[in-house]
Amino acid sequence: MVSRRDFFRGAGAAAVTTAVVSRVGAASLPEAVIMDKAATQAPLAPPNGRPYHPVVTLNGWTLPWRMKDGVKEFHLVAEPVVREIAPGMKANLWGYNGQSPGPTIEVVEGDRVRIFVTNKLPEHTSIHWHGQRLPNGMDGVTGLTQPAIPVGKTFVYEFVARRPGTFMYHPHADEMTQMAMGMMGFWVTHPKNPSFQKVDRDFCFLLNAYDIDPGSYTPKVNTMLDFNLWTFNSRAFPGIDPMVVGLNDKVRIRVGNLTMTNHPIHLHGHEFVVTGTDGGWTPPASRWPEVTTDIAVGQMRAIEFIANEPGDWSLHCHKSHHTMNAMGHDVPTLIGVEQRDVVEKINKLVPDYMIMGDKGMADMAEMEMPLPDNTLPMMTGTGPFGGIGMGGMFTTLKVRKGLARNDYQDPGWYKHPAGTVAYEWKDGAAAMPEPVRAPDTKQMAARPGEKVLQVVKPVHHSGH
Repeated sequence: MVSRRDFFRGAGAAAVTTAVVSRVGAASLPEAVIMDKAATQAPLAPPNGRPYHPVVTLNGWTLPWRMKDGVKEFHLVAEPVVREIAPGMKANLWGYNGQSPGPTIEVVEGDRVRIFVTNKLPEHTSIHWHGQRLPNGMDGVTGLTQPAIPVGKTFVYEFVARRPGTFMYHPHADEMTQMAMGMMGFWVTHPKNPSFQKVDRDFCFLLNAYDIDPGSYTPKVNTMLDFNLWTFNSRAFPGIDPMVVGLNDKVRIRVGNLTMTNHPIHLHGHEFVVTGTDGGWTPPASRWPEVTTDIAVGQMRAIEFIANEPGDWSLHCHKSHHTMNAMGHDVPTLIGVEQRDVVEKINKLVPDYMIMGDKGMADMAEMEMPLPDNTLPMMTGTGPFGGIGMGGMFTTLKVRKGLARNDYQDPGWYKHPAGTVAYEWKDGAAAMPEPVRAPDTKQMAARPGEKVLQVVKPVHHSGH
């Protein structure tokens, strides 16, 4: 984390020093804290104000505040940023305080909050506090509830965090462009009573999507459907950190969706219940066990479970193309296509040409080949048993015994107890159970008044 106590004297701020406020006015602003790291930062324990149990933002961080006359003051800076999507690829985005998404804001129910928003974008902006109850003039809709924040100016939003829950913030000004460029962030209002809905580990992240051509650095802002990068907090696997929890911890994961489509988020190895939406906490009597929850556009879901199964468990969007990276579009299906004759002719012109896709796309996960500048393999990531073959919206929940309370360090790959890993059968076909086949309808006699269901016999291929 890079802390600049006098933001307006810092590098890169010269263009806004005189336009925003005077030197005296700048000194009265709360500190603008800037983040330049893509790794998950440790939870921010509240240094003052009412106590709460902080969240951990996946590949993100929590914005510090200043307490002034009983008001929590924050400083958000809307600005162009460079975000590493995963090692090997960076994107020119717009965000807040050095990153996209911006920092998570954490407050307590009943807190009076004052947020200074400085605009360092090349166009006007605003901030809508998605899901909050507040005075109409603080809602952040340009032209309707407030004038736009001009380039180089600072506006102030002030309201009381009236209800606990999980919310988001994003612009309502040139929304198509600014959200496509990554302008969004998480907001958590903790309950007054720290023991209410208490969990041992509390994670949060946003779902976002980008359309960035291989070799390019800037998203296409007018894309409606054909996105090619699906991310958790603007990171694609394997650049997404794992969520590390202790065995038998009570875990909450809060997920907000600001993409243009729904995402069925699926957890392996555990069942969970949905305990919260952006409308508030769900009544206990309304909850039921699930392993997948579908999160629609503009929605948030908080899920909770007991992490009582040790191991490295997948957490991902269950839309298969959302766990792939930038080269997943416009690739023809070549399964079953004989290419040997063609490859001989192509090799005369392109000596390094290789056959791909005739037996499926799994070889893409392990094949090493030159890529266009600033892009990611379509399927990637390596685990303890080889290529994982996933990208995009995918990470792991690492459940380990004996973790310290605030230990979020990656413990490495899970060491499976003997006899608990799937293995190859090598004892011979004679020892295998006989496969059960559909009955032959010619040998079946219909009883009076009954019809015989025609069963299609399987076709046996040589060698199978």
